[in-house]
Amino acid sequence: MYNGLVRSNQHTNETWSDVTVQLKRRYDLIPNLVNTVKGYAKHEKEVFENVTKTRANALGAQGVQASAKAENQFSQALKSLFAVAENYPQLKASQNFQQLQADLTDTEDKIMAARRTYNQAARDFNAKRRMFPMNTMAGMMGFATDKQYFEVVQAEQSQVEQSVKVTF
Repeated sequence: MYNGLVRSNQHTNETWSDVTVQLKRRYDLIPNLVNTVKGYAKHEKEVFENVTKTRANALGAQGVQASAKAENQFSQALKSLFAVAENYPQLKASQNFQQLQADLTDTEDKIMAARRTYNQAARDFNAKRRMFPMNTMAGMMGFATDKQYFEVVQAEQSQVEQSVKVTF
């Protein structure tokens, strides 16, 4: 029983590491994206400062809950950056911007997959820890707490669930 909990705990930790690797990849793309947009939108200083600040907060977040909170703030800041980019047709046509946007989209997909894998591992660990007879011994073996889920904010979930409107 102990070995099963250790294995499940290690698997959960490994999948969390995969999430953090993808988040770091995204954070590494942001300075280039900000600099590209800055070249076209010099008067949008507040947006750039907010993206930079939330990126720094997200990089410094420790643990699942703190990372989730920082991620949600960072995602909101990125949305404002892309909203600024929408106002500059030359920027949107820029090869550099398009490549950065494609890289960011790819990274977002990888983050979503890593988050899903982590949440499944956390669910499996939590279930194993709570099932009889493990639940009577888990605390004594050092596995007294559940793993936290890495969840998106409700606003993002509802936005994702909305139907996509296509206009030509």
